[in-house]
Amino acid sequence: MFSNSSILVTGGTGSFGHAFVPMTLAKYNPRRLVIYSRDEMKQWEMAKKFQDDPRVRFFIGDVRDRERLYRALDGIDYVVHAAATKIVPTAEYNPFECVKTNINGAMNLIDACIDKGVKRVVALSTDKASSPVNLYGATKLASDKLFVAGNSYAGGHNTRFCVVRYGNVMGSRGSVIPFFLSIRDKGVLPITDARMTRFMISLEQGVELVWHAFRDMEGGEIYVKKIPSMKVVDLAGAVAPEAKLDFIGIRPGEKLHEQMISEEDSLYTYEYPEHFKILPAINNWHTSNERIKDGQKVPEGFSYTSDNNTEWMAADELQAWIAANQHKIGSI
Repeated sequence: MFSNSSILVTGGTGSFGHAFVPMTLAKYNPRRLVIYSRDEMKQWEMAKKFQDDPRVRFFIGDVRDRERLYRALDGIDYVVHAAATKIVPTAEYNPFECVKTNINGAMNLIDACIDKGVKRVVALSTDKASSPVNLYGATKLASDKLFVAGNSYAGGHNTRFCVVRYGNVMGSRGSVIPFFLSIRDKGVLPITDARMTRFMISLEQGVELVWHAFRDMEGGEIYVKKIPSMKVVDLAGAVAPEAKLDFIGIRPGEKLHEQMISEEDSLYTYEYPEHFKILPAINNWHTSNERIKDGQKVPEGFSYTSDNNTEWMAADELQAWIAANQHKIGSI
């Protein structure tokens, strides 16, 4: 699919980019893979890992800068949109900055991709975009809507857009696993609520979902991977079995359980062996056989949340994953 093509990843120096770039280089051998981001130091550090690979290029730029996007997208075939302001408290206290990146930046990218003739765009979303309760989630819901509608907005152009949605990535920088590992020697782990559950997905699974979306998309779909859940208290027990738990209460903007498909979305959602697909409500695209393919319609009122999941991760599974990935947990 990507062989002899040019790919650009916005926000490519983040956790997703650090997994997507080496995996895609190894599997598909693209002609050019461009990392587009605004942090020069992160680019400098990442460039060291690929200094002997002429396929990897680095481009300083911000998705807020429309003109810079137009220059970066020259000759690009495929785009993965990973750039975002995503720390929940940061967004709550700096809402205008979050809007500029997550909403205005999405619109800039959509315009630029259409005008520059990009073939396909996959935008990364989050569980927080489903029935959002914080500003970050609200901006990502708006972004999702923009990318879905972008397929209509493209008019006679061939550019197609879709979205992939998943929860917090296991072991990524700032997430709960590296945090618990960093303080487990103190003997006490802070837990917001004993009932709290979370979805568990690896970076590699996230990359594979993006690959699938590029292969499968007709335009406007939201892909949701089936992944296991885990209670946060069980996660803490797996990381530090001897530690005591200190229940501190839910933080502002935080949900008790993650949600990736709402009951309202169930009207347009189809199930597949390894994922769900929310089809666009606009333009009757949810009735399109090209988008449905071999999917099975979920029941009305269905929702996909971390507490109603049918698949759960056991403590020993998480411990085995931590042991196998110790070298990179919290580093990206």
